[in-house]
Amino acid sequence: MIQHEKLENVVIRFAGDSGDGMQLTGGQFTRTAALHGNDLATLPDFPAEIRAPAGTTYGVSAFQLHFSSNDVYTPGDVPDVLVAMNPAALITNLIHLKRGGTIIINDDAFDKKHLELAGYASNPLNDDSLSGYNVVRLPLTTGTLKAVEGLGLSNKEAGRCKNFYTLGLVYWMYNRPMEPTLQWIEEKFSNRAELAEANAKALKAGFNLGETVELFNARYDVAPAKLPPGTYRNITGNQATALGMVAASQRTGLKGFLGTYPITPASDILHFVSRYKNFGFLTFQAEDEISAICSALGAAYGGTLAFTTTSGPGVALKAEGIGLGVMTELPVVICNIQRAGPSTGMPTKTEQSDLFQALYGRNGEAPVPVVAPQTPGDCFWMIMEAARLATKYMVPVFFLSDGYLGNGAEPWQIPAVSDLPDMKVTFHTDPDHFHPYSRNEVEARPWAVPGTPGLEHRIGGLEKHHGSGGVSYDPGNHEMMTKIRASKIAGIANDIPELEVHGDQEGDLLVLGWGSTYGAIHVAVDRMRARGYSVSQAHLRYLNPMPKNTAEVLKQFKRIAIPELNMGQLSRLIRSEYLVETVNWNKVQGMPYTAGELEELIEKLLSGEERMNPVDEASMADAR
Repeated sequence: MIQHEKLENVVIRFAGDSGDGMQLTGGQFTRTAALHGNDLATLPDFPAEIRAPAGTTYGVSAFQLHFSSNDVYTPGDVPDVLVAMNPAALITNLIHLKRGGTIIINDDAFDKKHLELAGYASNPLNDDSLSGYNVVRLPLTTGTLKAVEGLGLSNKEAGRCKNFYTLGLVYWMYNRPMEPTLQWIEEKFSNRAELAEANAKALKAGFNLGETVELFNARYDVAPAKLPPGTYRNITGNQATALGMVAASQRTGLKGFLGTYPITPASDILHFVSRYKNFGFLTFQAEDEISAICSALGAAYGGTLAFTTTSGPGVALKAEGIGLGVMTELPVVICNIQRAGPSTGMPTKTEQSDLFQALYGRNGEAPVPVVAPQTPGDCFWMIMEAARLATKYMVPVFFLSDGYLGNGAEPWQIPAVSDLPDMKVTFHTDPDHFHPYSRNEVEARPWAVPGTPGLEHRIGGLEKHHGSGGVSYDPGNHEMMTKIRASKIAGIANDIPELEVHGDQEGDLLVLGWGSTYGAIHVAVDRMRARGYSVSQAHLRYLNPMPKNTAEVLKQFKRIAIPELNMGQLSRLIRSEYLVETVNWNKVQGMPYTAGELEELIEKLLSGEERMNPVDEASMADAR
């Protein structure tokens, strides 16, 4: 008889060919887990190639999900279960699976051809290479074809249903209902009744497979998490960013505008926000990155709340336009969903390597505020904050997310409208003594919409005369205007929250981070504190300017360690700005830190066992 076991946490990794629908499978399980009330975090991992050669390691697509009855901050260090749809999926993902974990294998795909494509010299199912794991071999392709036979589908169409067949089996394992996915299938394939029926049959057949194969010793239950009361939805960082844009336009009272050019991993924001035309939000897919930033500047000049989205390569092309925004002092939010570089780099892999680009990637002295969300849900709040700063201070603002946050998901508590900040914008309408470059109490110039009677004015890229806005080549005026623009940005420190410390307010070690490293740092610090170590966490959501109390926080700790998905950019800023030594932990592998990696680094440091960056160690080992 099948036993029911209660678990607190489960980490599953679905992996297969890029045509096997693993992102869809993981997304549907994520949705079902969220509806069940679990806290969760996800890590989609897919190739950059549109269609890599089938069966090769280059084409493997994976989706990792951590769901729990407790608070979740990361997608999990190592999976408990690996679903491997072919040999390539197994060979590339086995290194992530914990010893003793379960591997669900599509037995049909382990033929001579697919083994050779994956680089296996022999079949791992027939030797001892998987002896340390619980291996469940199932003919998933054959089972799928049998489940959908008679529906008039081609073999190719029928075979594509195997992701739902597999999903049904995993639903059975973790006692999850099929109804949310069945409803999704009906809506998704409303124009192809035969496909809707086939995928629904495959899902049900996979669920029933768990009852009949007698290969599982137990089914597992993961109770809902104890989340604060409220209404929740599952949300990715890019979706949260899009919703934040719409909410910001409503709270400012302005029409929203997104002028953008598609680029991975930012394109989802355009797709999602384009659904909200009923809120007066306009989207424009430009012909290139330069057109995108220029359209946003034009929209801002015309009195619209303007955004542009891109990734690092796009920011490089937008640089002159952003500088124009600095000179004209127009409120534009530049969203950089970072990816691995340089150049086009690794488009689908995450990195935090554009911090210097956001701070310094323009000609001349052109300072701008820089903010960074720390979780997928936080993207909503920080894009609203970027819009608030842009409109209040009349300045372009950088919003630095990344592929990990943008594609990752978590349960998000939907806020009440009353919980949203009041960001109402008032345009300048009084023609008496109007000067386009006069200043208010925060050194912002007036926002005068073209066409307002008596407020005719011009702006452009040439230096402005203080107050009048006329073109000026006067050396003294240029220096004064340069200092005013810098002073305005520095003054934002008086308008942002102070840096908070998680844990003791002083001690042996502070782990300082920014952006998407938040979850891994938080879990690692909590684990080490539970073991009696003197370690705390601080996380920067404002990178220019930094919070006013940053120096005071840093002084309270003997050592400062900074984990980053780059070669030490924040670390250099902290050293130069606050004259403190830092320990650099740098990872540039296109993947986020795990809590386990950081826990090991913290223990080594506090135990006096200095070590170099793990990436450097691996490189030296390869060289040897």
